[in-house]
Amino acid sequence: MKKIFLTLTVLFCISNASLFAQTQQKDALVLYHNGKYVESVQVCEDELKENPNRIESYVVMCWSLVKNKQYAEAEQRATEGLKISAFDLRLIEILGEARYYLGKNAGAMEQFQKYVASAQDNGSRVGSAYYFMGEIYIRQGRYQHADISLSSAVKKEPLIDNWWIRLGYAREMAGNYLESLEAYDEALRLNPSSVDASRGRERVKDKVR
Repeated sequence: MKKIFLTLTVLFCISNASLFAQTQQKDALVLYHNGKYVESVQVCEDELKENPNRIESYVVMCWSLVKNKQYAEAEQRATEGLKISAFDLRLIEILGEARYYLGKNAGAMEQFQKYVASAQDNGSRVGSAYYFMGEIYIRQGRYQHADISLSSAVKKEPLIDNWWIRLGYAREMAGNYLESLEAYDEALRLNPSSVDASRGRERVKDKVR
């Protein structure tokens, strides 16, 4: 009897371990965080076959598609997801990113503006949304607007040296050399080996009066 009990216990443990492993393998969010974007997308596709209205699957899928540089697919699936949940801020923001990388500046800007207007002040992607808005304004040559957006971005997340570099560049292009120098200096404080920040500083230092 004891032998049978031990056998059943072992089988139960093996079964649970196998089930746990399968669950871990099929967790799209875990796969996403582990950089397994193609697998994450496939899991989300399977989930949507079972439940076409599962908004979480759309969200994680779009995150994975953007990370995997499948921007057109991300735009399509985010648009589909927003038909189900029109006010999901995660989909609104990631649709903006997809359109940004596709060069659709107006469409991307619209999404980022929707996101920052509705997200809480401490929303996880607020800083990134302002950063992308700043980059769009740089593309358009609207450097004062870029300064405002990128200033908001670094206020939200002050430890990203590249954002300070881009803020310095926007200010440099707008002719605001003292403020540009300050941004480049902050980028170098965060990353003393930054070539872009060093070059930017060299360009503007003699223009400061």
